[in-house]
Amino acid sequence: MKITSAEFVKSAWLPSDYPKDSLPEVVFAGKSNVGKSSLINALINRKNLVKTSSTPGKTQSINFFNINNEITFVDLPGYGYAKAPLKLRKRWKPLVESYLKTGKAIKLVLLILDARRIPCREDIELIEWFDFYQVQRVIVLNKIDKLSRTNLKKQIELIKKSLPLNDNDPILFSSVTKEGKEEIWRQILCKIE
Repeated sequence: MKITSAEFVKSAWLPSDYPKDSLPEVVFAGKSNVGKSSLINALINRKNLVKTSSTPGKTQSINFFNINNEITFVDLPGYGYAKAPLKLRKRWKPLVESYLKTGKAIKLVLLILDARRIPCREDIELIEWFDFYQVQRVIVLNKIDKLSRTNLKKQIELIKKSLPLNDNDPILFSSVTKEGKEEIWRQILCKIE
């Protein structure tokens, strides 16, 4: 997809904060520091539209981005470890669940996992939640450039054994090399058309 415009729309802390437009939504979910923001930036060929940080928990609200006035990218707060106050982290789960349950314009969820890590209980529970509510999802293994090809192959096999997978799972991705970018766009466009 040729990106002609990409802009931040707003952050949401409450359901009343969600944008009122009805563009199809593509949701980016995953643990803290898994690379959701870097993935979005790579997909839209921008370096800093979505703020990135090496500190887990940088994204603390649901952030909405308008892409070409055709799609809304939705960046969810990461789950798991985050350097944020406990009180704030406890608000994230209900906020994210409330958003996902609205399902109003959600066409696809990209669940981003770190290719170097075996999926945790929270990853598996989230996949099961998506499947239970019949939310279309694709698993993206990010940071593949951090592993040798031999280690990546072994890691993929371990990850596949630990997850319920769909036909298109997983997509391998690197925000450094852009490997997997076209396949992710294919999945997005297939779901929004």
